[in-house]
Amino acid sequence: MPPKAILAGGSGLLGRALARKLLKLGWDVVILSRSPQGETTGREVAWSGENGGAWTTELEGAAALVNFAGRSINCIFTLENSREIMDSRLNAVKALGKAVAKCKRPPAVWVQCSATGYYGNNGLGLCYEDTPAGQDFMAEVCVQWEAAFGAQELTSTRRVVARTGVVLDLNGGIYPALAKITRRFLGGSAGAGQQGVPWIHRNDVVEFFVQAIQRPDMTGVYNVCAPDPVTNADFMRVMRHSLIRPWCPPAPAFIVKWVAREIMETDPQLVLGGRSCSPSRLLQQDFPFEFPELGAALRDLAKW
Repeated sequence: MPPKAILAGGSGLLGRALARKLLKLGWDVVILSRSPQGETTGREVAWSGENGGAWTTELEGAAALVNFAGRSINCIFTLENSREIMDSRLNAVKALGKAVAKCKRPPAVWVQCSATGYYGNNGLGLCYEDTPAGQDFMAEVCVQWEAAFGAQELTSTRRVVARTGVVLDLNGGIYPALAKITRRFLGGSAGAGQQGVPWIHRNDVVEFFVQAIQRPDMTGVYNVCAPDPVTNADFMRVMRHSLIRPWCPPAPAFIVKWVAREIMETDPQLVLGGRSCSPSRLLQQDFPFEFPELGAALRDLAKW
């Protein structure tokens, strides 16, 4: 029988990409989804993200569990949205933990998603895996998310935490929106432009999850971002170059805030905040980045 991977909350862009890669490698892929769509990228099983049910039997004897579950942060951080962002993550970890604890043959590895938002809006240099957590809302979400994962009793399951950066993908995330405005000659930096952008190409983040699943030497926390830290101003400059567009003046912070809230319907701190991160543990373990440099990553996306 092929090895089985359970992708909790795996119906999003990144989960589907990982599912396609694992299927090509001969894995049996099960996607736990709140709203199964009958997609071809793996076998879908319904779950609530909060309670037990028939889905729990899928964990028995699985080779890997990857947890992507959590409400999107692409919204304005109202009290209601903030509560949903936090609760959806904590509830999913706890539900999975209870199910794993009941397994006679629990998953060999559990890869738990987190984010580089753990470090807050850090302007003090590079953030490494041992850099202290930040103080803002997204930092608190990540701290509690990781703490909930750490509280699970996994006696025979290897643990990996993926603090994922900004994923660059042609079909979703920030790239399509930034490419659209840049093509319209509006690709200036946001505000002062000094906020860090811990980016990573979709191919490399998928490869990280594959290696985290398959390599027994990978354990603990990883910054999942490229080894090319850039500021927002650097990022937009390279974006303009990749799309053959001229220099554009920066957008003042007050305009960015208005556009974020009124047009993009997202929280301004997701645009004006940031941090620079180093994938130091991945570099120590010779991770094979396909796109270690921003220019090559954006040129790859621009050609499609």
